[in-house]
Amino acid sequence: MSKKKSSNPRFSHLDPQGKARMVDVTGKPDQYRKAVATARLSCQPGTLRALRRQALPKGDVLTVAQIAGIQAAKRTAELIPLCHSLCLSHVAIQFQLTSRTVEVHCTAETRAGTGVEMEALTGATLAALALYDMCKAIDRTMTIEGVRVVEKIKK
Repeated sequence: MSKKKSSNPRFSHLDPQGKARMVDVTGKPDQYRKAVATARLSCQPGTLRALRRQALPKGDVLTVAQIAGIQAAKRTAELIPLCHSLCLSHVAIQFQLTSRTVEVHCTAETRAGTGVEMEALTGATLAALALYDMCKAIDRTMTIEGVRVVEKIKK
């Protein structure tokens, strides 16, 4: 089989006939790659006070959300079609609580032939979803927003 580039280089997940395909990264060298993504959970001040005091009915919500985000980043290829399976060398989930939000930061790192943006985005999003799930009993006004990649490194 010959390797053909997509007829539209802007859409690397399309073959020359316009059909979906996994991008072939076989020839790309392994390089250190890092991505950081964020998501923001907006909620009531009382919800944030309960989070800080670990006083929510479901227990240590931040630790559970941290584990959910790490687990999600590791399983990105199972969740998003055409994503490459990556051997992640590091995933970290951190939270920053403000007066009205929980800022979720997910850092993903690997040595591979393709980037880790999707893993970082998946980790940040799932950590925010876990927070939402565990806080919804006391706050029905929550929203998740601002999911984005804020840093991308390739060396």
